[in-house]
Amino acid sequence: MPSKKIAIRPYDASRYLKTERDQQAYLDAALADGDPRVIAAVLGDIAKAKGMSKVARAAGLGRESLYKALSPDGNPEFGTILKVMQALGYQLHATAAE
Repeated sequence: MPSKKIAIRPYDASRYLKTERDQQAYLDAALADGDPRVIAAVLGDIAKAKGMSKVARAAGLGRESLYKALSPDGNPEFGTILKVMQALGYQLHATAAE
């Protein structure tokens, strides 16, 4: 019996971030994790869901450089993170740890 070919594609979280609430919960979870690479990658997923070109323009950054900076292997500067967060409509707030 011939085997059936199964089409497999890499998981892309941005396909499932359809609402603002989903996006915010995803970012909150990444911030709670505290890993800078996870936070950058999550911002990249959210930017991709909203349209990377649109976010790059709003942040004043190049689309390709933004893809690279917000990839799981990227290492963006803190200023880039702040620009992207602002372009996505988020503000960074500090609260006292319990």
